[in-house]
Amino acid sequence: MHSQVNAAIQVLPRSIAKHPYEIVDAAIEEIKKSGLRYVVTPFETVVEGEYHQIMKLIEEIHIACYEAGAIDMICNIKIQSSSAGPVTIDDKMNKYTKA
Repeated sequence: MHSQVNAAIQVLPRSIAKHPYEIVDAAIEEIKKSGLRYVVTPFETVVEGEYHQIMKLIEEIHIACYEAGAIDMICNIKIQSSSAGPVTIDDKMNKYTKA
């Protein structure tokens, strides 16, 4: 397996004091701080990086969400990897983003 992967990360937080979007914003801020390439979509954020970086980021996202007021959350994660080489966002999106 090549170590560069794509991961789709969806955070579904629950909080009494805050709207869930505020907590999702904290998760996205952690993704921004990671320096990894990412694309925010309406249902999840896709991140591109080395497998170990993605796993570390997921831990940091959990910490940030709880610090932002989550009392619990579901974090759905999809990871694509390949033995043939790196998996990139561009490989999957180029045919849809060209004018």
